[in-house]
Order: sequence, then structure tokens, then C-alpha cells
Amino acid sequence: QVQLVESGGGLVQAGGSLRLSCAASARTFTNYAMSWFRQAPGKEREFVAGISQSGDDTPYADSVKGRFTISRDNAKKTLYLHMNSLKPEDTAVYYCAARLLLLTTRALRYDFWGKGTQVTVSS
Repeated sequence: QVQLVESGGGLVQAGGSLRLSCAASARTFTNYAMSWFRQAPGKEREFVAGISQSGDDTPYADSVKGRFTISRDNAKKTLYLHMNSLKPEDTAVYYCAARLLLLTTRALRYDFWGKGTQVTVSS
């Protein structure tokens, strides 16, 4: 079992920045591909960004490319999402997810999920 705990969400004005963190309890964090997803009210959960076990592969959703950066600190067993130039449409609950196999953008393929952290961007 892997427990994931997100933090760092909050209320920010449009154009502002936030850094989300996801602390993992996994014994071997480096075995897991990690991703961030988000879900806005009335919408389906969507892929935001992912990072492979090595950190070499970091795909992004088109809507966040150039504004968000995903990273991982394997020594601290922590996943990050640096969010810049935030827009009201970025408002959502953000979840981190982990899986043992290859990185994928498909939510259903992930084995472990955190409870989420709310990000609200005011206009």
C-alpha cells in the first residue's frame, strides 16, 4: 500500500503561483510513476502532468504546458507541481496518483490516490 498526502493548495489571484506537494509513504518511491490530476465541479478528472520513475519523461496537458512544472525528490519521497500564471480555469481539486508500471495519462491505470487539495484562482 502507498499513502499519498497532498498539500499546498489555496486561494490565489489570477496570474499568481502555487506549489503543490505530495508526500508518499512508499518504501521504494523510485519504483512509482507519478502524476497530477485535477477535477473541477461538474467535470471529469483530467490529467495535468506526469513524471516517470527516472524523471526523464514529463508529459503535460496542453492547457498547462509552459505554466506548470512537475518534479520529484526521490530522497524526500515527494512529488511537486509548480504552478505559475494561474488562471480561473485552473480552479479544481488537485490529486496526485502513483502506479508501479509505465507512466500513463489515463486515470484508471493508477493504483494509488491522495485525497486531493483545493486550488481556487480568483479573477
